Amino acid sequence: MAITNGYATLAQVKAALRITDSVDDPLLEMAIESGSRAIDGYANRNFYSSGSAVRVFTPSDSFVTEIDDLISLTTLKTMTDDDSTFDTTWSASDYQLEPLNGRADGLISPFTSIRAVGDYLFSQFEQEATVQVTGVWGWSAVPISVTQATVIQASRIYKRLDSPLGVAGISDIGIMRVSNRLDPDVAQLVDPLRRIRFA
Repeated sequence: MAITNGYATLAQVKAALRITDSVDDPLLEMAIESGSRAIDGYANRNFYSSGSAVRVFTPSDSFVTEIDDLISLTTLKTMTDDDSTFDTTWSASDYQLEPLNGRADGLISPFTSIRAVGDYLFSQFEQEATVQVTGVWGWSAVPISVTQATVIQASRIYKRLDSPLGVAGISDIGIMRVSNRLDPDVAQLVDPLRRIRFA
């Protein structure tokens, strides 16, 4: 099986596990993709580029619209009337992408909000999606901490096959139990990149 939008390569995980043959490559690839999706779920975002698309959003207020992770913006349109028509096209001087300079809390970040700074404000019609954004979505590169987290989580998933009942075996300290929760080191690596969403 091929890895789709994985955050680590097969070679990286095999190196971490000290595996030199290709017997378990399909299982390792599945573990990498599963680990990557577990990280997505924990972080509330995807760390890959999903390409160009048109998406719509409901503004937070007249000045700010929270958006999905955005690499670059092509076109911004809004509704001026409650008629489901995006009839106003904003120029680049009408809005500001944030976080400024593509950095948040000292880390490289995609843009996650649009601020009105020019001739227009965002219209609000009872939580209707009045903002239409055409652009490239996601992340332009996977953060190194996410790659490291994926190597750890994929290795853990793969080794879990050796303990189908949660018991890894008997050691000098007794029976060892393997948890199926997200590895705490993975959580620590991903925590600074988590996106908190409010309903």
